[in-house]
Amino acid sequence: MERFGKINVHLRELLEQSGLSKNKFSQRAEMQRTQLNHYYNNTVTRLDTDVLARICTVLGCRIGDLLEFVPPEDERGETQE
Repeated sequence: MERFGKINVHLRELLEQSGLSKNKFSQRAEMQRTQLNHYYNNTVTRLDTDVLARICTVLGCRIGDLLEFVPPEDERGETQE
């Protein structure tokens, strides 16, 4: 795990719950398919606040529903608080 923890993007779960297809969602959120796939597969490396706002607007969710902070683990594998 990363030294400072990591951010998980839960777009896949939210999109599945919404019932929207990836194509319909990408049109409504005005996202390129490649960009959508990075968020969907949790492989995005730089978060764009405009994109996050569009995702939340189209899905009717809050930023906390979309993003999750996972704290780093120490050398013993325990989560640091």
